[in-house]
Amino acid sequence: MKKTFIALFLICFLLSSGVETFAAGTTAQNWYCKNNGEHKLPELGSDLKIITKYDGYYANCNAGNDKVIYLTFDAGYENGNVEKILDTMKAHNVKGAFFVLGNLIKRNGDLVKRMVDEGHMVCNHTRSHPDMTEITDKKMFASQLDSLALMYKELTGKEMAKVYRPPEGRFSEQNLSFAKELGYKTVFWSFAYADWDNNRQMSEEKALEKILAHIHNGEVMLLHPTSSTNAAIFDRLLTKLENDGYRFGSLEELWK
Repeated sequence: MKKTFIALFLICFLLSSGVETFAAGTTAQNWYCKNNGEHKLPELGSDLKIITKYDGYYANCNAGNDKVIYLTFDAGYENGNVEKILDTMKAHNVKGAFFVLGNLIKRNGDLVKRMVDEGHMVCNHTRSHPDMTEITDKKMFASQLDSLALMYKELTGKEMAKVYRPPEGRFSEQNLSFAKELGYKTVFWSFAYADWDNNRQMSEEKALEKILAHIHNGEVMLLHPTSSTNAAIFDRLLTKLENDGYRFGSLEELWK
């Protein structure tokens, strides 16, 4: 009887003090954005708004009239096109954020060093690109991020940015909570298109048209730098955006 009373007292105390007594949900979700074709910031579905509770971002929602775009790239390997993307960015003096995997650091360290030397932010896309929603143990979750950050530090001598993007945009509330507890910002995107499969590339003109049709202030643009189409159109894309008065910001603006 005494033990039951103490247990009930503790539960009531925790609830009244606002402490979360239950673990965050483990239900898997897929990130998506409903593009509107009106050059407006896509609105989040009610199921996705949970990210704001855990230092999650998908765009600069306070951009207003600031014509700013954040270029981000998910880079797991090199096939010649990542280097081409970097060449174009250098020619335009444009900076972006590269979410890298362990494979790129291991096999293409010089390319990762170049990203650092040329002022790009290098961020965490996990070491081996697993479905992170299947990892419900915090230590195992942390291992995917920490081991990549260690590889990066051993290669560059620098600390990797505490910015994380879940592989394939799959996440759970628990994942978001783990990332926040580990000191990470979780960054999704407000525009992406089907560019990741090099065996099924969109035509250059169609891809350029699609990207430009969905440009909006505060956009976090996700591109895969391994895409042959992206490499081919990137100079034209940046030139068009620059001529239209857009600037290219740092992801840090999202939370500062």
